[in-house]
Amino acid sequence: MHGAYVGAWCWERHFLDYFSALGHDCHAISLRGHAEGEVGDDLASIDDFVADVLIAAESLDTPPVLIGHSMGAMVVQRAWRRANAAGFSLLAPVPPQGLLASSAMLALNSPEILNEINGLQINSGCHGSPALLRQAIFSPTLAEAEVLASLSRMRRESQRALIDLSWPQYFWIDKADGRVPVQVLGAADDLLFPPSLVEAAAAIHGVKAEILPGIAHAMMLDTRWRDAAASIGRWLKSFSG
Repeated sequence: MHGAYVGAWCWERHFLDYFSALGHDCHAISLRGHAEGEVGDDLASIDDFVADVLIAAESLDTPPVLIGHSMGAMVVQRAWRRANAAGFSLLAPVPPQGLLASSAMLALNSPEILNEINGLQINSGCHGSPALLRQAIFSPTLAEAEVLASLSRMRRESQRALIDLSWPQYFWIDKADGRVPVQVLGAADDLLFPPSLVEAAAAIHGVKAEILPGIAHAMMLDTRWRDAAASIGRWLKSFSG
């Protein structure tokens, strides 16, 4: 499941082909209001996004392994049991403390970047400083053309969903507690959800987070996206053969 401001396209650039080549049956969905050309739904809640995942899971012949990034990771943590998931992987997940905790940290360390991220919501897309957004979600080594291509596709997020995620999430997270395989990946250069917050997300499920060096928040699009994909591939092989 994709994160805020983006759609299924974030998986299509690299990950779908990578995992298909490994023999996996891959699907990427755009949550309601996120498909390209679709009018955004400002009242869509995280529960609505969970419902979208459950509909997609019901269409599959076998129990899915769910992969969620950022906001999508929280959706996965609420949906996995009802989706009959065989496992789930969380990439740079929204922390269990909620967005207010990470926003407070960013406000202290990089207020200009927090202001730029808020501008995505106010301006319904990237119309401010691409350089600041690059710092927030991409590594400095990512080619400028790739950065601009991704930023140009980002759109306003559901305000209801952002409010849902602002508060502590402990009550809504469905803990795995060893019932299914869980992987949690963090990015060492993630300014939005730094390693300490990712480790807190992993602890909820009784697993240890893997923190990938040299990669930023949007790990499926970043320069070293293969490092993230390879880690997921190894995790999948550890329980699915």
